[in-house]
Amino acid sequence: MKSSYVSSTAISQALRYSMMKMQSELVTAQKESTTLRVADVGLALGARTGETVSLARDVSRLNGIIDSNALVSSRLSSTQSILSQLTDRAETLRSTLSAAASGSVERGVVQADGAAMLGLLTSTLNTSINGQYLFAGINTDVKPIADFSDPASPNKVAFDTAFQTYFGFTQTDAAAATITSTQMDDFLTNVVEPQFLGAGWGANWSSATDEAIVSRIALNETTETSVSANITGIRKLAMVAAITSELMQGPLNAGAMNALSERALTLVNEGIAEVTAQQTMTGVTQQRVTSASERIETQVNLFEQTISDMESVDPYEAATKVSALTSQIETAYALTSRIQQLSLLNFMS
Repeated sequence: MKSSYVSSTAISQALRYSMMKMQSELVTAQKESTTLRVADVGLALGARTGETVSLARDVSRLNGIIDSNALVSSRLSSTQSILSQLTDRAETLRSTLSAAASGSVERGVVQADGAAMLGLLTSTLNTSINGQYLFAGINTDVKPIADFSDPASPNKVAFDTAFQTYFGFTQTDAAAATITSTQMDDFLTNVVEPQFLGAGWGANWSSATDEAIVSRIALNETTETSVSANITGIRKLAMVAAITSELMQGPLNAGAMNALSERALTLVNEGIAEVTAQQTMTGVTQQRVTSASERIETQVNLFEQTISDMESVDPYEAATKVSALTSQIETAYALTSRIQQLSLLNFMS
């Protein structure tokens, strides 16, 4: 009968190596049980790993567009609100002008409404969100409209200088009573109108650009997502507000007053129509942005589901594996402890 030796050290070392391997597997199993995804995508998918990497990159890019579209929607919503405020105030001024034409409202009321319109126009067009001016075109860091209420503002100086140069006196001078309807009409057409509808607008009133912000609302779709203060409708509302607030301060006679009122009424009607048309265009853009975000969200959900199908693990299988490895490790610890207690001295005593 042949006998062979048994090394307690060899058995202990074998259990130790086995336990280290099981501990490593337990870390992996616990991660998969928590995340419900394979711990090592490359090891699990092999050659198909590139597909999930590509899909994850697409998901990240699409989510970036969704976030951008949310900011665009906020900007467009604020723009719509401001345009609505301007048209509401312009309609009030139009009603006052119509009433003044019939003699039921004094010119002081018209002048006050014009000043209110001018103040609202200046404050709303200079609105900013997150440090960017809404109506500045692509010059989003520059305040678009000069403050006409400031005597030193270039638009106010240009208007007063033009009146003084043309008539030889100021708006509130008593000599304003001598202005004829022909003179008033000529002044408004050839002097004032170029300040608003011509080169004077960019020189004295606006620092905005005609070019609007263009945003990418989908991978293959871009659109203009801002409104410039330079649109014709806003210029006409600014002109009617300026001429009613400034020129009706003086002692104009009936002829000059009628010429001024008729021009103001024409301008406010045209301005309201054009700003309303801009609101419609902005609404169409809002709908495009919303639709694009909805389409992108559908794509993201599809891509994420595909990634999940490729990388996900069975939660019950993962939990069972964790439990089994934990039990095996505990058993290995117990055996190791028993083996380490083995000694010939215990049998020789």
